[in-house]
Amino acid sequence: MKTTNILIIFCFLLSLQLHAQKYFTRSGITQFEASEKTFEPIEALNITTTVILDANNGNIVSQVFMAGFQFKNALMQEHFNENYMDSYQYPKATFKGKLDNFSIVSLNANNSYDLNGVLTVKGFEKNIQTTVDVKVENDQIFISGSFFVSAKDFNIKIPSIVRDKIANQIQINIDYELIEKK
Repeated sequence: MKTTNILIIFCFLLSLQLHAQKYFTRSGITQFEASEKTFEPIEALNITTTVILDANNGNIVSQVFMAGFQFKNALMQEHFNENYMDSYQYPKATFKGKLDNFSIVSLNANNSYDLNGVLTVKGFEKNIQTTVDVKVENDQIFISGSFFVSAKDFNIKIPSIVRDKIANQIQINIDYELIEKK
């Protein structure tokens, strides 16, 4: 009977430890840049990206609300939400992926990991493969990196009048500061 009770307590404590290995943020930074050099900059910043990292296996998910992207030009922001992204019909973009060979135990000040997953925008999916920098500092995990997508990947229609002003390859930059979820 004592052995059974000890085993139950051990399993309970182990499950608490495994559960505590999730890191998250609701203030992750996602930005994009889609400018052609000779025209007005097309760039936006979103500081409300939600990200959850399961430190036990490297699984990572993120969600960004499209209307949260802030442009310097209000008209550009309106066109982005209403004409290109249909933000009211498709309010968020999601990413579900994995940091390959991630290990919280061997994580040191600076590491690079391959990040593989699926980005979903406007109901269209795109496989993403990139390398991100991951570092741990003061019990926080920092993830930063970039990758490229195309408007065509997500069936985003660009009118011919502005097509030359928007880059074919849009650079997405991520910068996340994750804290342990308690």
